[in-house]
Amino acid sequence: MLTKVRLILVLAIIGGMLSSGCSRQKGEAIPLLNWYVFNEPSGAFSMAARQCSEASQGAYQVELIPLPADTDQQREQLVRRLAAGDTAIDIIGMDVIWTAEFAQAKWILPWTGHVAEQAKAGRLAAPLQSATYQNQLWGAPFTTNAQLLWYRTDRINTAPETWDEMIHLAETLGKTGIIQAQGERYEGLTVFFISLLASAGGSVLDESGTRISLAQEPTLFALSVMARLANSVAADRNLATAREDQTRLAFESGNASFMVNYTFVWPSAQENTPEIAEHIGWARWPAVIEGKPSRFAIGGINLAVSAYSLHPELAFQAAACIASVRHQQRAAELGGLPPTIATLYDDPKVREIFPFADVLHSTLRDAVLRPQTPLYNDVSLAISRILHPMRAIDPQRDVVRLRDAITRALNSEGLL
Repeated sequence: MLTKVRLILVLAIIGGMLSSGCSRQKGEAIPLLNWYVFNEPSGAFSMAARQCSEASQGAYQVELIPLPADTDQQREQLVRRLAAGDTAIDIIGMDVIWTAEFAQAKWILPWTGHVAEQAKAGRLAAPLQSATYQNQLWGAPFTTNAQLLWYRTDRINTAPETWDEMIHLAETLGKTGIIQAQGERYEGLTVFFISLLASAGGSVLDESGTRISLAQEPTLFALSVMARLANSVAADRNLATAREDQTRLAFESGNASFMVNYTFVWPSAQENTPEIAEHIGWARWPAVIEGKPSRFAIGGINLAVSAYSLHPELAFQAAACIASVRHQQRAAELGGLPPTIATLYDDPKVREIFPFADVLHSTLRDAVLRPQTPLYNDVSLAISRILHPMRAIDPQRDVVRLRDAITRALNSEGLL
């Protein structure tokens, strides 16, 4: 009888332990938040995901899902998933040009309340504006970027201030007077035009983002610079197929004296060609009109929360953590990605990584955005198709062609 009682007690205890274990296991399941973002190579993003997960003390776990390096391929994958209502996407590394499209399609959720205040705190104006559409915040500005002018200090005493001055100076240098720029038919060519246009005082669309602008004089200025560069002896013969990486490699070869490109070229030159890096200077992107500062169209990513996330509140918390000062600082230190928080440009660690921090900060303060329209992809395609190759640009003719192509893009009438 005693043995039977003991057996019952043992079974009861085991049953209780099993029951307790099952309920604890179920209660301790941590919500998984998938962060879709480009495959950042330095490890700064994966470190942010891990540390924000740890800081949540079991509230959530962020898993980084890498997207391709190419922006068009990133968008293609995300649009396909979001249009299908994919609940596997929680946080999106959203290119600054996608905000209007994703918000208009209701694929992302607005930032409100406390997390919105976190996302806005201390941000530079242009990156914050890039995350805003129709007066509503749709993302936390995380990283930004703009091009600078890079030049050889052993060949040029003072950086040229305008495009005309730079082209003239390059032509006088002979074989080494090459200017590296992005001329392939892709987004980089669109950015080149928009930045020249803004520097001349113009814009593609009006402030509403629904009607074409392209004022005659600024547009002619921008197109004239592009045509003059492409038909100059200072243009690289591969200009029509050049992107950011090709121009970086060409500059590192030592055969060019000028380059317009993003800040990633600085650590690359230090690592790949230190003998050239010691002779690299930097300055603001050249102006179109003498005495009028250049204005460059920024890049970067904002962190958005998918409208189909199963854990939206946690996703907002995690995104706010990832975009915080600490992780922006680390993205700058490890990945060379410029921060969107203004005070970080005075941070000693960031300034060590970016000795050009003051020039970059100044550029970002005056930066502009690419057109904020849900139809931006079509607008960009229209611009790059009309203006490629740059050597064939006829400013008077192409003002008309641009207006026609962009009008058709805004009316969703097709581009062919």
